[in-house]
Amino acid sequence: MNPIVKVDRRDFLKVTGAATTGLILGLYLPQELRAAAEEAAAFQPNVWINITPADKVRIWVAKSEMGQGCRTGLPMIVAEELEADWKTVEVVPAVLDPKYGNQGTGGSRSVRSGFKPLREAGATARAMLVAAAAEKWGVYPESCSAREGSVVHKPTGRKLRYGALAVLAGKQALPRQVTLKDPKDFRIIGTRVPRTDVPDKTDGKAEFGIDVRVPGMLYGSIAKCPVFGGKVKSFDAARTKAMPGVKGVYQVPSGVAVVADSYWQALQGRNALNIAWDEGPNAQVSSEGMRRQLAELAQQPGIVALNNGDAEQALAAAAKKVEAVYEVPFLAHACMEPMNCTADVRADGAEIWAPTQAPSWVQEYAMKATGLPASKVKVNITLLGSGFGRRAMPDFSHDAVDVSQAAGAPVKVIWTREDDIHHDFYRPLSYHRLSGGLDAAGNPVAWTHRVVAPSISAYNFGPLKDGKDESLAEGTAVAYAIPNLHVDYHVAENIVPVGWWRSVYNTQTAYANECFMDELAAAAGRDPYEFRLKLLQNAPAHKAVLELAAEKAGWGKPLAQGRTRGIAVHDSFGSTVAEVAEVSVESGAVKVHRVVCAVACGIAINPDSIEAQVQGAIALGLGAALKGEITVENGRVQQENFNDYQVLAADEMPEVEVHIVPSTQAPGGIGEPGTPPIAPAVCNAIFAATRKPVRRLPIRLSA
Repeated sequence: MNPIVKVDRRDFLKVTGAATTGLILGLYLPQELRAAAEEAAAFQPNVWINITPADKVRIWVAKSEMGQGCRTGLPMIVAEELEADWKTVEVVPAVLDPKYGNQGTGGSRSVRSGFKPLREAGATARAMLVAAAAEKWGVYPESCSAREGSVVHKPTGRKLRYGALAVLAGKQALPRQVTLKDPKDFRIIGTRVPRTDVPDKTDGKAEFGIDVRVPGMLYGSIAKCPVFGGKVKSFDAARTKAMPGVKGVYQVPSGVAVVADSYWQALQGRNALNIAWDEGPNAQVSSEGMRRQLAELAQQPGIVALNNGDAEQALAAAAKKVEAVYEVPFLAHACMEPMNCTADVRADGAEIWAPTQAPSWVQEYAMKATGLPASKVKVNITLLGSGFGRRAMPDFSHDAVDVSQAAGAPVKVIWTREDDIHHDFYRPLSYHRLSGGLDAAGNPVAWTHRVVAPSISAYNFGPLKDGKDESLAEGTAVAYAIPNLHVDYHVAENIVPVGWWRSVYNTQTAYANECFMDELAAAAGRDPYEFRLKLLQNAPAHKAVLELAAEKAGWGKPLAQGRTRGIAVHDSFGSTVAEVAEVSVESGAVKVHRVVCAVACGIAINPDSIEAQVQGAIALGLGAALKGEITVENGRVQQENFNDYQVLAADEMPEVEVHIVPSTQAPGGIGEPGTPPIAPAVCNAIFAATRKPVRRLPIRLSA
């Protein structure tokens, strides 16, 4: 039913115009009613698109924005097929809703998984707008075309904006089949469209999880056992409860929570708690002990992931044999925005504001904890102050739900940086044992790779079927033409929380593969670039990026005194990346001056975002290679903050060039593939300078 609108005399005169003429000239509505009327008349052919009579094109984004540019790239795909006028596009972040399908964000899948359905959504709306214009003009739809937010009648040049067609378009039948544009006709995809989220981030309007404010909100801080698997034995909160601003102290599943009027008061109250911890059976665990366990497992054959030819026999017959072990440590995510979440749990429903990559997991826990149905648990997805896979884990949202439920009020729980470092889901440590055989001419004839690492899946989802987790071997299937190839793996026992870290196991396997390839090249007396190139004749994407990176880096040309180059290539998440690092080593200190990167990622939706993602991936991977290491002693993480878990500083960032291989193929992922090659490229440059391979990360050289 239409609402009854009351207007005063002044508004009535605006409605009727000159009363003496008896002619109604227009209709005036207050702003909020005009907006409601516009929404009611809007054209919404699917869950992604809404076009209003005021000519606004709203495009919903159901993926989490953590700096990767999905709030720009995904709308670009829709707008391209819609033939929208980009100036009229308004990007709207979606709340969790089944109508959007899987809203998890990770695995560099947003553009890859959305490319075809979002194109089809845009093309569907375009076809209906064209049909509406044809009906209005009384012409055949084939005589009309869409262009930049308008439909044009080609024979007469008549034109109607989408806004003018919105109501009529909504009455058209959904087309059974739509024709997608030829990539040569793209005018938005492939251009450097400015990021839609940048203006609000620049002027402070952007809302990250840590920015959320709701009426009546309190703040929470939780003391958690420092030992993995430990729990509260007892606690005395008398001193805390007497402190200013403290509203309550509650034992929750993850520890002891203090709720107060401000975050500072909550934190000070937490610091005043007297807690006795039951450290449990893991209080003697150390990362060094785990490392020894991995080394022991590596002595035995593992679960076979790949077997081509007979590597064992080929190694035995090889003219030269090379063996090496590579090791990588646990790594923290160290997101710029510490973990946080706001929850308002009531008897009749719950609302959550979470900077999450996995909103459905946030909702599932809230339903379990409260007994509420999904329809009563609303999850708002805020901007994320970086993610890197960490915010796929929903533990921080569990905290907010538990504390809000205990306190009977909306509560924002904020972790300290120390909490963040001590209670992460770490990139697993791993141990890699490789063997390679060369024939008399220096050509590789055999390659074996044994991976030993904890399983992310086993830690987070329970026992593995038949003890298998082939993700440990992710990235081990090298593209090099080696006739005899064998890969196996061991799943190591583990009590340390492990999770997805930007490019997951690829950061480890690429390091081992590409450093070992340089060792084989050295044993064969070959240039590492030429050595690779000869082995990539059946891998066109690898060959293309390797050649492009080498060319742009000036491979083989003289360098400044004291500098060397290293090269690496790796494919992951549907894209292939090669990187050349220019490095100097002086008195044991490593300086990376320049990185040249070539990317084959299919069609480039937004080249600017691709460059930014690769630059960020290189920064993260380089910081990890040079500095990153989480160590465990007595069942607890030893690092505290950025003073002892260091990230790459601004003055350590090298000059980075990114070159994109032109393509019209479907897009690959781009958030993660830039990370794996950087560590081996740098280590190979060090190997070129010192003739000593770097077989353990982080890089530590003696003076």
